[in-house]
Amino acid sequence: QVQLAESGGGLVQAGGSLRLSCAASGRSFSSYAMGWFRQAPGKDREFVAAISWGGLTTYYADSVKGRFTISRDNAKNTVYLQMNSLKPEDTADYYCARQARDYYYGQVHLPGQYNYWGQGTQVTVSS
Repeated sequence: QVQLAESGGGLVQAGGSLRLSCAASGRSFSSYAMGWFRQAPGKDREFVAAISWGGLTTYYADSVKGRFTISRDNAKNTVYLQMNSLKPEDTADYYCARQARDYYYGQVHLPGQYNYWGQGTQVTVSS
């Protein structure tokens, strides 16, 4: 059984930064692409960023490109999301997820491609 645990959320002023972490249990972390999604109150869950199993390929939503950076440390079974220049519209619960297929990096923007999800960490950006 895989468990994902996010941390690092909090309250920050607009223009500030936060670094989210997602720690994964299990022995196969390095075989799977990982993604970050977010969900604001009253809105659907939306894709934020994804990273391939080896960390060489990343993909971002247009809304965060140039401000957010996804990375991973396979030795620590952890994926990160560095968020800079935060805006009030970034306020949401942030979730990490693991793709369902190993050694696969496809359709990473679709929630249906992921079969394990964390419980989420809340990010609030004040204006």
